[in-house]
Amino acid sequence: MPVYAYACTACGHAFDARQGFDEPALTVCEACGGALRKQYGTVGVTFNGSGFYRTDSRATASAGAGSSTKAPSGPQPAGSTSTAASGGAGTVA
Repeated sequence: MPVYAYACTACGHAFDARQGFDEPALTVCEACGGALRKQYGTVGVTFNGSGFYRTDSRATASAGAGSSTKAPSGPQPAGSTSTAASGGAGTVA
């Protein structure tokens, strides 16, 4: 059952109430009889794991959809040496 936070608009009395989804919202303050208002706050959500959806919901065999181990194709910036493109142990001086 969810817990809802209420606050009185007249006296400021605040409390939590455990209510079912099908129960009507509380409308009368227990302390003074004034009107109640539901309080909405942030919900603490923690995503555990190595990622969300992209890595957690896919099989490990198809995880290489966006990654590649081939050498980059296309022009290389001046002064850089790629070991895959040159076929050697490319050193940068």
